[in-house]
Amino acid sequence: MFNYQKMYINENELENKNVEQYLKMGKPLYFKKRLPITSAIRELVLNTRKEIEDIINKKSSKKLLIVGPCSIHNTKEALEYGKKLKKLSNRVKDKFLIVMRVYFEKPRTTVGWKGLINDPGLNETFAVNRGFYLARELLLKLNEIGMPCGYEILDPITPQYISDLISWGAIGARTTESQVHRQLVSGLSMPVGFKNGTGGSIDIARDAILSAKFPHCFAGILPNSEAAIIRTLGNENCHLILRGGKTGPNYEKEYLDQSEKLLKDENLPVSIMVDCSHGNSLKQHKNQENVFKYIINQIKENRTSIIGMMMESNINEGKQSLENGTELEYGVSITDSCLCIEDTVAIIMDGYLKVKNDD
Repeated sequence: MFNYQKMYINENELENKNVEQYLKMGKPLYFKKRLPITSAIRELVLNTRKEIEDIINKKSSKKLLIVGPCSIHNTKEALEYGKKLKKLSNRVKDKFLIVMRVYFEKPRTTVGWKGLINDPGLNETFAVNRGFYLARELLLKLNEIGMPCGYEILDPITPQYISDLISWGAIGARTTESQVHRQLVSGLSMPVGFKNGTGGSIDIARDAILSAKFPHCFAGILPNSEAAIIRTLGNENCHLILRGGKTGPNYEKEYLDQSEKLLKDENLPVSIMVDCSHGNSLKQHKNQENVFKYIINQIKENRTSIIGMMMESNINEGKQSLENGTELEYGVSITDSCLCIEDTVAIIMDGYLKVKNDD
């Protein structure tokens, strides 16, 4: 499909001392022409984005649930999961808007597998062009069945390849403080959540929301891969995500109160999503249920700042190691531990019935 030959490297150590080779990367337009969006999918993405914007701005009483695998490593399994999640979504759609986590890029604290786009073969061959193709193909299939998609925006080039198929985006704890990502979000067309920092700092995420609200100017690429100076208008539809930190969880009342004040102090939308995983679950996937139930009770007590929750869930629970030559278990995460889909359904249905019974 693509020419992977080694491209010319300047032998002068002044520029390329630590570069082994350059490989040609397909243009965003190449993938969009071969895997085109349909009018029906376009309508779904636009309508879902508008519904999320209404939730963030309190024009809708629904809650936004971002649910799905920690990361996507097998597109067949991801599609199967998406079909199961779609059935749940249909059951709770009057109270919850469910968007599937379709995370293709994984930030690493040191080293490790960096996600489907970077290494679709799971073997350090880094066939990025194939990764883009698989990612876009999966997003098309999920949107075709009516399952809106969200992902973590990590590489600033990636949105040019897949953002037309994304209804919601996230900036992770490791990149919330990054000026590059704040600028990038200011030009994105979808609502975006910023996570608090890995240390637990909430004001870092607040500052990111404020920064992304304003216009920026930065270097980027066009769909035809030409370099460009990009001027943005600013993104008004951003919100905070509490995910816990090194000191422990931050989803309880005192942290919600603190977050509300931080947002009010800058006249930002007082809109908070709680990540039931990561630091809030102490990286124990079963603990997500306790976090979810706590937040449902906060919603029942009329804490209007809460706009939704995030959960890590897969076909089967737990996680497995990615080791060369080892056959992987079906539907089990290769990054963070996840709930199984059956437990996910039970937890969300329980929360749905509690919220619905308040009507």
